Amino acid sequence: MDGFVRVPVREQDAKERAKNFKEVCLGYNKEESESEATRCLNCKNPKCVEGCPVSIDIPAFVQQVKEGNVEGAYQTISKSSALPAVCGRVCPQESQCEGKCVRGIKGDPVSIGKLERYVADTAREMGIVPEGAKEKKNKKVAVIGSGPSGLTCAGDLAKMGYDVTIFEALHEAGGVLVYGIPEFRLPKDAVVKKEIENVKALGVKLETDVVIGKSVTIDELMEKEGFEAVFVGSGAGLPRFMNIPGEQALGVFSANEYLTRSNLMKAFDENSTTPIMRAKKCVVVGGGNVAMDAARTALRLGAEVHVVYRRGEEELPARKEEVHHAKEEGIIFDLLTNPVEIHEDENGWVKSITCIRMELGEPDESGRRSPVEIPGSEFEIECDAVIMALGTSPNPLISSTTKGLEINRRKCIVANEETGQTSKEGVFAGGDAVTGAATVILAMGAGKAAAKGIDEYLSTK
Repeated sequence: MDGFVRVPVREQDAKERAKNFKEVCLGYNKEESESEATRCLNCKNPKCVEGCPVSIDIPAFVQQVKEGNVEGAYQTISKSSALPAVCGRVCPQESQCEGKCVRGIKGDPVSIGKLERYVADTAREMGIVPEGAKEKKNKKVAVIGSGPSGLTCAGDLAKMGYDVTIFEALHEAGGVLVYGIPEFRLPKDAVVKKEIENVKALGVKLETDVVIGKSVTIDELMEKEGFEAVFVGSGAGLPRFMNIPGEQALGVFSANEYLTRSNLMKAFDENSTTPIMRAKKCVVVGGGNVAMDAARTALRLGAEVHVVYRRGEEELPARKEEVHHAKEEGIIFDLLTNPVEIHEDENGWVKSITCIRMELGEPDESGRRSPVEIPGSEFEIECDAVIMALGTSPNPLISSTTKGLEINRRKCIVANEETGQTSKEGVFAGGDAVTGAATVILAMGAGKAAAKGIDEYLSTK
């Protein structure tokens, strides 16, 4: 195989995987990873590093993979990333590190994400863990939320020697990694729990079932419990709806609820006591990664699934890999289509949804073409469930119970992009709580920046 084509990655057969929740992508083995690593040109000015939100030394770890040095590659990655096995699976590498790879100019970019996954998985099997702090600092930092930004911030601070405690509202740590991303994309026991154990091994303490703003406030953490800084990485778990007629019907879900029931509460398992609707025909509204996750979950629970999105295929915000997998599995895409009304039967359950055809109009200020309705093009899709995957916003509980914490009109916490500092002294924030719903790796980048900001703040305090 020449250097212009990447080593293909093994996957479960589409017809088989559409019926189970086992991981779709099987990853590289030793031979495949070392072969793929030889394609790296080891550039003197590596653009791939510029494309990585947590600035992993990509050429260094890829070279170590090429040499068969898994432990060295893992420690190289771990200097920058607390969650390599997660990132290797769910990062949009095609628009980040791999999107900058010079190999991609005349061929396939180096498969950086799959190599990262190989390193993390192999290191886990070998019992290799990240290196901790050499010296401890007698300063306490609280981290709110155990999602990607919280885990990253906590891990980096622990490596710097701080006494870190994570407070998680749910009964299980991981945030969106456990409640939002399905098992077939991100295994919980084999991957997420192991990554969290690695963070705890650095000395980070974790308290679950603590709802900041109810169980205890940020002000109380700082004034009564001796925390000298607080990082808010509470995510964005408040779902949005379309506010169209019939949205209150039984069988209408937010993607957030649907995925939480399936992922965190194991409703996909037939032995689970968590109820979840096993629809016969389901319509998922939206075109992002969450919409793909909801659609592919509904499919595995036995439904015929239609994804309804108001723009075209080129404008789908989901990763191309996820769209490709969804199509392979048999999900139907109704593009340039927008729902206008949900209809219910005599018992109040969804029976159909009326949609209207769209066309793309002139580009707006951002250059994105806005969808415009085509008059008289309404049509109906019969269905017994509708899942709204239209994005989420932060829960206002923390901002409403913390004195002096500024939020914007979208209810997001206002924070400095480079340091995470908020309007309240000693309180930092990052991830979806600041930006609204975004990707795992961008949340991790924000957690990393805030850890550095907190270190600078406490060093000069």
